[in-house]
Amino acid sequence: MNAAPADQIRLLDVQSLDARLQQLAHKRRSLPEHAEIESLTKDLTQLRDLLVAAQTEESDCSREQTKAEQDVDQVRQRASRDQQRLDSGAVTSPKDLENLQREITSLAKRQGDLEDVVLEIMERRESAQERVAELTGRVSSVQSKIDDATSRRDAAFESFDGESATLAKEREVVAGSVPADLLKLYEKLREQQGGVGAARLYQRRCEGCRLELNITEINDVKAAAPDAVLRCENCRRILIRTSDSGL
Repeated sequence: MNAAPADQIRLLDVQSLDARLQQLAHKRRSLPEHAEIESLTKDLTQLRDLLVAAQTEESDCSREQTKAEQDVDQVRQRASRDQQRLDSGAVTSPKDLENLQREITSLAKRQGDLEDVVLEIMERRESAQERVAELTGRVSSVQSKIDDATSRRDAAFESFDGESATLAKEREVVAGSVPADLLKLYEKLREQQGGVGAARLYQRRCEGCRLELNITEINDVKAAAPDAVLRCENCRRILIRTSDSGL
């Protein structure tokens, strides 16, 4: 393949723009905010699970407390009715009086036991409420950190994307001035060689693979026509000659 030396030099400009675009893409992917957001999101998921569990416990305690308080109220009402019967004098039989008094005593004990249950439930519910409040605060804090990291990431994205768009336009113009067959070869090699399809020959060293050409390779380069498209014998990238090639 042949191409004018000036066209080959422009290929180095295309390679330089591609390298900058590749660097920007790498920086975009490697932003520390990505790992930060991922870690915080995992923390947030765990905290939300804990919060749901605490809210469920508080809700269960609330229903349990309501039921226990209803039980206390029922016993209290029954004891009150029995006491009213006792105080009214309507019960005159000694046996019935004894049974009534025994029931009032039993109901008083039952009420006391149930009130202890209510207190125990209230303590558990208060603990659950405190846990809900604590976890709600932690969820809010982590969410704020995620929002902040996301905002920083998006600002970086905007900067990278803006610079990439400018470089892409510049590349389109420069690449448009390179012969189609040379550009096609470059694109193929760039895909195969990790993003570098063309390299400058600088001081007898290929800047693609960083290896110095041996004497035979140097003589071959010297003997090649100025418009010959050369390839590095080591990495097979397009080798571009310049005034700094050391020939």
